[in-house]
Amino acid sequence: MSEPELPAKRTQDITRYTSKKAARISDVASWTQRHLEDILGGKDRTRVIVVLACVLGMASADTATVGASASQLVSQLHITNTDIGLLVTVPSLLAAVGSLPFGIAADRLKRTTILALAVLAWGITMIWSASVSSFGGLLFTRVVLGLVTAAAGPITASLVGDYFPGSERGRIYGYILTGELLGAGIGFEVTGDISVFSWRAAFITLAIPAFVIARFMFKLPEPKRGSKIAIDENTTQINGTQTDDDGYEQNRPFDFTKSEASNIRKGSRTQNNTGQYGTEERDVAQNQYRAYHQVTDAQRLAMDLNIKPYKERILRKDPRKLRIIAATKYVMSIPTNLILIAAGASGYFFLAGVATFGMEFVTKWYKIDQFFAGLLMLVVGAGAVAGVLLSGRISDALIKRGILCGRIYIAIAAASLTTVSFIPALITNSPLAALPYLTIAAFSLSAQNPPIDAARLDIVQPLLWGRAEGARTFVRTAAQAVAPTLFGAVSEYIFAGGSSATADSLRWTFAIMLLPLAANALIMIKAIKTYPRDVATAYASADNTRKRS
Repeated sequence: MSEPELPAKRTQDITRYTSKKAARISDVASWTQRHLEDILGGKDRTRVIVVLACVLGMASADTATVGASASQLVSQLHITNTDIGLLVTVPSLLAAVGSLPFGIAADRLKRTTILALAVLAWGITMIWSASVSSFGGLLFTRVVLGLVTAAAGPITASLVGDYFPGSERGRIYGYILTGELLGAGIGFEVTGDISVFSWRAAFITLAIPAFVIARFMFKLPEPKRGSKIAIDENTTQINGTQTDDDGYEQNRPFDFTKSEASNIRKGSRTQNNTGQYGTEERDVAQNQYRAYHQVTDAQRLAMDLNIKPYKERILRKDPRKLRIIAATKYVMSIPTNLILIAAGASGYFFLAGVATFGMEFVTKWYKIDQFFAGLLMLVVGAGAVAGVLLSGRISDALIKRGILCGRIYIAIAAASLTTVSFIPALITNSPLAALPYLTIAAFSLSAQNPPIDAARLDIVQPLLWGRAEGARTFVRTAAQAVAPTLFGAVSEYIFAGGSSATADSLRWTFAIMLLPLAANALIMIKAIKTYPRDVATAYASADNTRKRS
């Protein structure tokens, strides 16, 4: 009689065990969500940061997956390392060209919808890529992929500027750029392992999250352009204006408490230690309140230090009426912007080469299989994540301490440390000996980006952020596009004599490609001189626009 009861009892035990496991997983997920919201500043902010990080992570995951699948693609499609480079270069070039019109769209159309549609198209294209049977067919799908990924750069930068106040953009960029690194890690480790069995399955695996991300992207609210207001301090200082001897309006403090500022913003009457505000005073205070919160911390500091703008570069026209050529010409005439674009492009150039051929180099030079190479790359990736998270936070803190060029200093230090750290890793052939050097190099390489990205928003008028980022993305993506093909060609035709790349040829290729990184620090030193006045000029340009509105 007891025989039939055993299966039922076992089923109950299994059900009970499964329920407990599901409950524990749910508890862990809830705990993680709560702590993440505490770190990022609330549910809404967390949703925005995570979604934008995922958008950037898709492109880097794709590049890393192509690199991790290189051996399988070479053997199954009968192609070379140069062809592998083309699979990354072609979509990057198309993304570079596409970034300019998307920059215009970022300044004029609903950004969240455009980005959501681009992510959706990206997922469809990845599934299409998995179905092709020839190199030509795969290359064609990569062309389409490049066009849809062009939206990510300019639209993300514009949204960050309007979602978050200037006082924390370095830190926020650190969180968002973590998505790029995590995406690369997923490409190396997760889809890279899948590609050992099937590169087609790896591409399909990447496509699935895109549809989830697109769904959340459609639900994000569209922020108002150039007027992000976030009162998160006990006292809000609202600046009045006073004209100096040169005719330039210098800001002077006009203080309200948090509650008083909130009442003024809402249009109600309020009272401080000087008495009741009348209607006219209230209107003035409202305008000052809005103007104050359109100014970044760096711009406030530049005004406190009485730094004069470049008068000839103050934008006199309404930026919303500038055509793409005029807008691009203006943002590319900003000295610091040119320096930061060049520095960022050289860093992304090297990073694109590492993403494409890093796995192949690690397996050949250190003589380890792809599984252990993936683990090694994960440790190195953790160092890169730490770099983006810390550098943005530190650069924000330096500005709050009155160091106006703090973001530039961090970027210079990171660029210098990157070059120095990579050299020992290329000399030793022991993976354990190379690991700390590679981790430090990854930390410093990624640490350049949040301060540079935040600094660019300081020197450009808010209503030009989309077009400025479009121009910057064009240059950066072009550098990323050239890198894989150039890395592959140099390793094969210069150091391997026209045959397949060897461990030694890859090592020398990486060594030569360190030269642009070394030039980074020298390039950015010039920004120490130009950045303060460009910050002041950006504020003066925005002030002109506010007066016309």
